[in-house]
Amino acid sequence: MRFALAFTLSLFAAGTALAQCGGSFSSFVDGLKSEAVSKGHDSATVDAFFRTAQQDQRTLRADRAQGVFKMPFTDFARRVISQNRMDNGRRNAERYANVFAVAERDYGVPAGVLLAFWALETDYGAVQGDFNTLNSLVTLAHDCRRPELFRPQIFAALELYENGNFDPARTTGAWAGEIGMVQMLPEDILTRGVDGDGDNHVYLKTSAPDALLSGANMLKGLGWRAGEPWLQEVSVPGDLNWYETGLSVKKTGRDWAALGVTPRWGQISSNLPAALILPQGQKGPAFLAYPNFDVYFEWNQSFVYVTTAAYFATRLSGAPVFDAGNPEPGLNDAQMKQLQQKLAARGYDVGKIDGILGARTRAAVREEQRRLGMPADAWPTPALLAKL
Repeated sequence: MRFALAFTLSLFAAGTALAQCGGSFSSFVDGLKSEAVSKGHDSATVDAFFRTAQQDQRTLRADRAQGVFKMPFTDFARRVISQNRMDNGRRNAERYANVFAVAERDYGVPAGVLLAFWALETDYGAVQGDFNTLNSLVTLAHDCRRPELFRPQIFAALELYENGNFDPARTTGAWAGEIGMVQMLPEDILTRGVDGDGDNHVYLKTSAPDALLSGANMLKGLGWRAGEPWLQEVSVPGDLNWYETGLSVKKTGRDWAALGVTPRWGQISSNLPAALILPQGQKGPAFLAYPNFDVYFEWNQSFVYVTTAAYFATRLSGAPVFDAGNPEPGLNDAQMKQLQQKLAARGYDVGKIDGILGARTRAAVREEQRRLGMPADAWPTPALLAKL
């Protein structure tokens, strides 16, 4: 199952409907039904679709508990990239070789990339989630945290129902409404779903060809560039200007090579722009992140998840195990929240004080490290916290 909320392809329309949330749950559902009819859906179909809709407290609890993303990259990657997943990846690569060939030919997405998503999202289809999808979507749309994300998914699920590709009473998936082997939201299934097995339906729960080609089509739609790398492990010199690392700084592969960056696998793509990312600072693993790496953030916005998924894809494509190095100890949950509070007090926008080392917290850390004369590698340590 996916470890964090998926971020849909769609850009959400502005309007008062998106602001509707909270209040009586039954009245909220009645409002959804009225809106669906106003959009042109048959009233009897709408009644049948919403008949079993219920509020799901388990969904709300899951939405507020995503502690796995507080783990450092090395720990998270070692936890989720097991030898069993590597072995199953190779077996599935052989079993569905024809499907992967179509995915690369038609959408430009390599087998390793799809295999990594398939493994991390659902363990190759084995663990797809047991949340009733309609209940989760309606619950999260009623909740006022992110109604603009979930409300459109309800109407997309209604269209899938009308097409015979969704059962409101029986379709299950992840707590955030993602469905199937690669965990796609209903609107993405509706717009990017592919009938990979030729049965005139798109069943991402039971058909690996449907799921894999739909995932490939979605990645292509998000901007995946055929024939280009996405992530490459490298070794870095000790005298590098660490302030020039991180996702916000791009240099060509040739420029990085001139600064002493060397590949641990393959060849550096000289003409492509790339960022040098250090998930755990200058003494930990290092990677060049090429333009395709940015596409991963359209699928999921956790830096730890994205880096792990991209690295796993390189492993399934033949790369060696990364060199973990000897990174300085990071911060525990309480310390990370304290750090975020201190950064916010200094005027930085770090988002929610949640103990997660996200992009905005990393950027703020990098600036403070530079100000304090520390290596500006965006990895927060107890020494930085003490200086603040």
